[in-house]
Amino acid sequence: MAKTLGPVRNEFSPWTDSDAVPFISFQNVTKRFGDFTAVDDLSLDIYEREFFALLGPSGCGKTTMMRMLAGFDAPTSGSVSLDGTDLTGTPPYRRPVNMMFQSYALFPHMSVEQNIAFGLKQERVPNAEVKARVEEMLSLVKLEAFARRKPHQLSGGQRQRVALARSLAKRPKVLLLDEPLGALDKKLREETQFELMDLQERLGTTFMIVTHDQEEAMTVANRIAVMDKGRIVQIATPAEIYEQPSSRYIADFIGDINLMEGRLTAFSEAGATMQCAGMGPKPEQTLTVQIECDTTGTLSPGDAGWFAMRPEKVRLSQEVPDGIDPANPVNAVEGTIYDIAYLGNVSVYHVKINDGFIIRATQTNATRLVERPLSWEDKVWLYWGADAGILLAS
Repeated sequence: MAKTLGPVRNEFSPWTDSDAVPFISFQNVTKRFGDFTAVDDLSLDIYEREFFALLGPSGCGKTTMMRMLAGFDAPTSGSVSLDGTDLTGTPPYRRPVNMMFQSYALFPHMSVEQNIAFGLKQERVPNAEVKARVEEMLSLVKLEAFARRKPHQLSGGQRQRVALARSLAKRPKVLLLDEPLGALDKKLREETQFELMDLQERLGTTFMIVTHDQEEAMTVANRIAVMDKGRIVQIATPAEIYEQPSSRYIADFIGDINLMEGRLTAFSEAGATMQCAGMGPKPEQTLTVQIECDTTGTLSPGDAGWFAMRPEKVRLSQEVPDGIDPANPVNAVEGTIYDIAYLGNVSVYHVKINDGFIIRATQTNATRLVERPLSWEDKVWLYWGADAGILLAS
């Protein structure tokens, strides 16, 4: 079984097991709307009890993927299967899938308990079972005291939980969440992300969420599929997506990143060495970057490439860092502080290198009410370890 980078909840990682059987499977799925291709020959496997996220910019095809699983759209070609059953031709109301929309779509004239019971009554579930299921859902989302209230008497977070309870009341095999937290304010959204994650873990239901919010996907999901122009460009755990992006697009899309262009000069089992022209202490000098990296990459000595490094991996010093030769720095460069953003928990420094290139560094504000030694126009050294970044070919 392959190792997974980063924390994995309850050691749950069936995607690393070659014998695991996918619960949801998209096989060579294409969806066209006239001349526009929304999803382009896409294949994807999702496992039972997984919290899976489709992440990408608007128009990348993620909602179309969800709608094809729900049955609202049919693939132009390819197939979608659930729990071993091909869903081709199966109408939405016959699929063991429920979808929760961003708008929540609660009935304003019904109480909370009536909203939750609606789908069960439509399926003619016996009244006693409806009552028991509604009570179970109210307890699950901690809204027992609000059972008789109407939606307009609830806060945004409470309405979101009612919509979630209604979606889960029918005990679907898969719950689809289309931007479910988009209507909430930032603080409530962050709190609800953890509630949603814990709820999914308790229920063991397979969740699939569509979002363009990177932090949301990174918080709730076991795995993330990053999409672009109808294709999946990387599927991995949140830690792998962040620390081991497969391309410049992924590195730039997820979080903040410093991307330095250079030319590979050496490649060995110990790692790689790259020369970045014009980024040394003087404009005519180069910056040497030594990287600990996977030597099975596609680059060879002489090739152009990119060094990608997150801002929090960069350290700042007003003095020349120990072990650094100012005349020929390795994993270090001198610059001038151009901008500072104080965010409370961290400060973000934009440091301009001699050719105008900006490197971002993030420093934790670990002490309180202490005057910060660094200010605008200060000369500083930026330095980092050999394991701070990753080498990218494209």
